[in-house]
Amino acid sequence: MTSAAAATTKSIIHVAGYSSCGFYRRAASVVASLSLLFPHRLQLVQHEFTSRDEFREWLIHGTNFRERVGNTLGGGNLRASAHSSSPFCWTSNTADQSSNSADSVLEFIGGCDDALDWCRKFAQPPPAPSTSTDGEGNIAEMVPDGHSPSHSYDYDLLILGGGSGGLAASKEAAKLGAKVAVLDYVKPSPAGSKWGLGGTCVNVGCIPKKLMHNAALLNGNYVHDQPHYGIGVTPESIEANYGMTQDNTAATHSWDMLKQNVQNHIRGLNFKYRVDLREKEVTYLNLLGKFVDKNTIETVDKKGNVDTVTFSRCMIAVGGRPTPLNCEGGELAISSDDIFSLDRDPGKVLCVGASYISLECAGFLRGIGKDVTVAVRSILLRGFDRECAKLIGEHMKDEGIVFREEVVPTKLEKVGEKIKVTFSNGESDEYDTVLAAIGRSGDTSKLGLENVGVAVNPKNSKISAKFEQTSVPNIYVIGDVMDGCPELTPVAIHAGKALSRRLFGGSNQAMDYRNICTTVFTPLEYGTVGYSEDEAIAEFGEEVTVYHKYFIPLEWSLSPSRGSHQGFCKAIVNKHTDKVLGLHYLGPNAGEVMQGFGTAMKLGCKFEDITETVGIHPTTAEEFTTLSITKESGEDAAASGC
Repeated sequence: MTSAAAATTKSIIHVAGYSSCGFYRRAASVVASLSLLFPHRLQLVQHEFTSRDEFREWLIHGTNFRERVGNTLGGGNLRASAHSSSPFCWTSNTADQSSNSADSVLEFIGGCDDALDWCRKFAQPPPAPSTSTDGEGNIAEMVPDGHSPSHSYDYDLLILGGGSGGLAASKEAAKLGAKVAVLDYVKPSPAGSKWGLGGTCVNVGCIPKKLMHNAALLNGNYVHDQPHYGIGVTPESIEANYGMTQDNTAATHSWDMLKQNVQNHIRGLNFKYRVDLREKEVTYLNLLGKFVDKNTIETVDKKGNVDTVTFSRCMIAVGGRPTPLNCEGGELAISSDDIFSLDRDPGKVLCVGASYISLECAGFLRGIGKDVTVAVRSILLRGFDRECAKLIGEHMKDEGIVFREEVVPTKLEKVGEKIKVTFSNGESDEYDTVLAAIGRSGDTSKLGLENVGVAVNPKNSKISAKFEQTSVPNIYVIGDVMDGCPELTPVAIHAGKALSRRLFGGSNQAMDYRNICTTVFTPLEYGTVGYSEDEAIAEFGEEVTVYHKYFIPLEWSLSPSRGSHQGFCKAIVNKHTDKVLGLHYLGPNAGEVMQGFGTAMKLGCKFEDITETVGIHPTTAEEFTTLSITKESGEDAAASGC
């Protein structure tokens, strides 16, 4: 074996392997090259064995060096104790060439690919100072949770909830060498709806919502666009309309066919997720769980059989459920847990609430031809930009959706096959379906959190946490059930992966909850990232300037009925620093438009960065690159063509 002189002011990387192993030689060669380029920052210590058997005797069987490394690092890295190939790479605070001492190990790197990744990061220039507005760093300072690789529990990690966040976290942890189980059991909704593995997004949220929204868009295209593009137009119809084209009459629509095809797609995803867990060596337990103590869950299966599962760490990812309608007869209302699998045509619908869920459901139901009313207690889309929310409401009214404003239902009663709804202003009407979408609460009431002392917000049943770690150090929480967390699927996925890397991969990277893009799939789609105008003014005051523009998307320009509608975009900017604080867009394909701008916001873009970007023509996204009129100027913000 060879060794360089000891040093304490540089990174010391140890590479162990057997001499005929090409991966060992490659890793050692790259580290050696870097150590020549940066002699004051990096030192290589090689541990070379003459044969594979000698290497494995040292690593696994005799000396069992990998287990010693795992024990030295405590709960921080299970990958070390599971690593079995050449090379085995780690950093240390000493250049001691002894192959038996693991006391000085600082970090387990991994094999050849991991060592090359480590070298790439080492050679990169230091990152620029953070441009975040809140001044927070991205390092998670975790409380020690008592985990040890040599524990005697059933699992290293037990995840409660098989939604998007829980599944992503489980697979990430398993990839890092942890023994993981996912406990998932769907309790039926009050109306009796059930679904499979995958959580809210897949079964009763994002996926069916987007598919039904697309059905509404297709129907709108048929009515308002196709004839004006010559599709389905006959010489007879042209003559009858004096050479002009007219909108089509509404097409017939089969709710049963739409619902069945959507549910078939979802069932395919449910199956895929189960297969994926098996391939990733994650145990799937279709059981309902309740805490007994901080390391034990009591489980109940669908037949009522009771058992227990033990764990070193637990991650709660149970998500939320719709808040029920709290009035006489409220049990007659369904929720978003039920609408996508409703076994009858919704007919005339009342959507209760002004949340994005309520407005999205109202939008796609109206788009496929239903008679829709929305009951609004106060304002539309609380928490979103006020100007954009107002424009969405106006557009929905133009689409034929009725708004009952400043009212709430006070009584629901069955009248034949209809539901009679009495409102707080004394008025009443009858509907075929009442859909309540007034908010969501954490699904924590039956978890037994009181048995372990996990703190819960009594207002929304959500769990308080710092860096996803609850008041009980070995119990963690991610996703919609975490208090203060944006209720968005990609947020849960990213947070789950980041947490698994911290728990089992040696990472200290915190989840960044700032500048997260989202889209509301109302008839006029709304994409947003960053501050709303009101939030920006409240925080930055007179430092804020707003650039805005109204425009007609080109694809709407041939349709007379579309021409009365407009798209809208605005950029909220700090006038002193030119930093973009928020971006808002109303128009077609809002999610696709906003995703790229989300990356720019993450990188701290300035308004000049956007306006100096050459736009893609003709698109609606390029409208951001041509913004030039500020609100304070008082000039007309309507677009003026190319």
